[in-house]
Amino acid sequence: MHRDKVASYIEIAAGDGATIVVDGRGIEVDGDQNGFWLGPTLIDHLPVTSKAYTEEIFGPVLGIVRVDSYEEGVALINAGAFGNGTAIFTNDGGAARRFQNEIEVGMIGINVPIPVPVAYFSFGGWKNSLFGDTKAHGAEGVHFFTRGKAITSRWLDPSHGGINLGFPQNR
Repeated sequence: MHRDKVASYIEIAAGDGATIVVDGRGIEVDGDQNGFWLGPTLIDHLPVTSKAYTEEIFGPVLGIVRVDSYEEGVALINAGAFGNGTAIFTNDGGAARRFQNEIEVGMIGINVPIPVPVAYFSFGGWKNSLFGDTKAHGAEGVHFFTRGKAITSRWLDPSHGGINLGFPQNR
């Protein structure tokens, strides 16, 4: 059963040294005694060698891998076997343009956490995230030899003051 498969990745991540910040395996749903539920799960410091990182998990599990620089992050994303979606949060338009051009995935969010495009664009990724020779709908269903890249972005009010990504600042 898929619920158990997804839950097994949480156990694998913990065994590989990751920190389970929020564990959805013990969720209880009011009124449903017979369901097979798995709540949202947040895994921090996930090693890139963990099976919980190297395989796609289709469930409510978010694994966090930390990097020390923008360049290391881009290299990590592009080296992955999958290319479904990723996001960046920034107030710097130049950094956003650089990211959308350098990243090798099918869906990119800029200041949008889940980069799922509007219905006209297909939902889907590149590399081993692509399933079949066509995507879900839209022009991609006909032009299946293309590699479209959908960019979704949202910009904060300049008075916000920026976002601290946690990287060392050389000022």
